[in-house]
Amino acid sequence: MKDPGTKSRLAATFADLRARGERALVAYLTAGDPSLGATERLVREAAARGADIVELGVPFSDPIADGPVIQRAAMRALERGISVARVLETVATLRAETAVPFVLLTYYNPVLAFGLKAFARTAADAGVDGVIVADLPPEEAGPFAAEAEAAGLDLVHLVAPTSTPARVRLIARRSRGFIYVVSLTGVTGERRELPRDLEAQITALRRVTTKPVCVGFGIGHPDQVAAVGRLADGVIVGSAIVRLIEERAGSPSLVKDVGDFIAALKEPLREAGLGDLPQTPPARRRPR
Repeated sequence: MKDPGTKSRLAATFADLRARGERALVAYLTAGDPSLGATERLVREAAARGADIVELGVPFSDPIADGPVIQRAAMRALERGISVARVLETVATLRAETAVPFVLLTYYNPVLAFGLKAFARTAADAGVDGVIVADLPPEEAGPFAAEAEAAGLDLVHLVAPTSTPARVRLIARRSRGFIYVVSLTGVTGERRELPRDLEAQITALRRVTTKPVCVGFGIGHPDQVAAVGRLADGVIVGSAIVRLIEERAGSPSLVKDVGDFIAALKEPLREAGLGDLPQTPPARRRPR
């Protein structure tokens, strides 16, 4: 189990990137699609080609936040017998080979079935750095948050375009590692255009927190990554990567093709022209 008092691998990653003037690329893969062996190879390639953080989706039968591309990937993995335990075993294998931070994307049912304390401790021991529980609202996350903190895991919460100002403040206080900004109302999946109100959404969040802000949902092209990189600390790309894996699953060039795509996504996040991001919320005036 990790020492909860030490700086997390996620915190160190964002600090290093900020010092270099870069933004984080968070690459999402569905664990076990097309196989756990392929997932291991893809993770190694992703880390080598520019992914700063790897988000591994734990296959689940009712992925309510995910669109059809990731749903299909989860179903394929489940049909191959992929379980929480096998995903954690894969992380442990990879942790011995790479220092890239791992974040699990899961739903609460598998966590409950595994046991809150057992899940947190086993995940931490395997080398997981953070957990996103897509259907666990912060108001109900207390029991698992306590176990995650005790194990040294960062529990990442999601903030949506529909979140009220009070709820944004709550999420900002309770999220650890980074805050996951859901860019749109709807499920995961590539979109042709970014939401017009994304900048306003991030600006409102910046007013109440100095924690890293990462944006996901609907981002699938390098030009979109570049646009989001001018606003946020990190960009999360999932469906576009998973779709490419689906298309290339039987090809000997699978790993290289995904690596090339990840490299193209990371490139605009290295550009010096991104500019500095705010590090502290603006001072508030005291009421007279």
